[in-house]
Amino acid sequence: MTELDSTQVLIIGAGLMGSAAAHQLAARGTEVAVVERDTAPSEHGSSHGSARIFRYAYPDPFYTGLVDQARARFSELERLAGQQLITPGGALDFGARRDPRQLAGVLDEVGIEHELLPAAVAAERWPGINFDTDVLWQPGGGVIDAESTVLAQLRLATEAGARVHEHWEAASVRRDGTGYVVTSTTGDTIRAAQVVVAAGAWLSKLLAETDLPSAFVDRLPRPVVTQENAYHFAYRDPADPGEPTPGSATSWPTFIHKSEHILTYSLPGGRDADFRGQKLAEFLGGTPIADGSAQTGTIDPANRERIIEYVREQVPGLVPQPYAETTCLFTMLPEEDFLLDAAEGLVIASPCSGHGAKFAPLIGEFIAELVAGAAAHPRFAVTSPAWTAAR
Repeated sequence: MTELDSTQVLIIGAGLMGSAAAHQLAARGTEVAVVERDTAPSEHGSSHGSARIFRYAYPDPFYTGLVDQARARFSELERLAGQQLITPGGALDFGARRDPRQLAGVLDEVGIEHELLPAAVAAERWPGINFDTDVLWQPGGGVIDAESTVLAQLRLATEAGARVHEHWEAASVRRDGTGYVVTSTTGDTIRAAQVVVAAGAWLSKLLAETDLPSAFVDRLPRPVVTQENAYHFAYRDPADPGEPTPGSATSWPTFIHKSEHILTYSLPGGRDADFRGQKLAEFLGGTPIADGSAQTGTIDPANRERIIEYVREQVPGLVPQPYAETTCLFTMLPEEDFLLDAAEGLVIASPCSGHGAKFAPLIGEFIAELVAGAAAHPRFAVTSPAWTAAR
């Protein structure tokens, strides 16, 4: 057993949220170390690749308001990093169960630019997509480069003094006097006054080996981890492909379609799709697994066929045969909410639920405030009504 380090704050997990917390804490002068079970960002986690949706539309004004704040934080991160992390292109929402009119009312309330378009008008603007309801257009939407965001946040953190240990998988977090000892799967240890657990799909596994107050543990919601399927479909129009120059827009918008039968999302795939196609997937169309270590990386053939048929019927602007496919991990909490709370020097962070990426820099601030002793936001605390209802 080797004691590698000691630090004021140790962050477990160098994905979007862990790296955001590292940047925020280091920038505030806090001594920080980060451990990552793989490389950062891990291709086996939830923060890799170049394509995540940035959009404002939520049925809950609370989250739409947070997106507005997060966009300002992303702009500041882009300035500090000297690179573009969100490529503009706009976002669409449609489908009977998506309720574009209700979403438009939320955007009105929060003050977000948008248009509510009849299906026929939307079809003229975006002829590659078949619309079955009115369509909500958000020109401020776009595509987040998740991998570049992680690397930018870690670079800024290390420049401010943070230390990053890759290929260091935490196995347990145990009390040691007034602080904690975090032990790796190989027996190495790091001592820390405070610990941030941002382990994504490995959260439940690690919390089982973490010394937390029983009253806190009893209130924790149980994450459900799923292995999801995602596909890349080529554009039919040869004018569509191509890497956008910095500041230019993507050739297609992102979209979320929630019909009576299926919930899908799609976005320009960026580097992940060689800049020649859309990433498209069924939301929560995957398979529940115990935790991240149980993933197989194997595509569900029935899901593939369902999505191919969907593209054939709903997205005629794409070639209805995927030229690439992959799996990814979702860590879902009740009501698709986030968990951000602390107890006795331990911060538990699971701001995921399939839609967390767009909030990353803002979540980093929230985590830094918890480390500093601030109370958790009631919506994200273990006492949240969402968790109580789920239990």
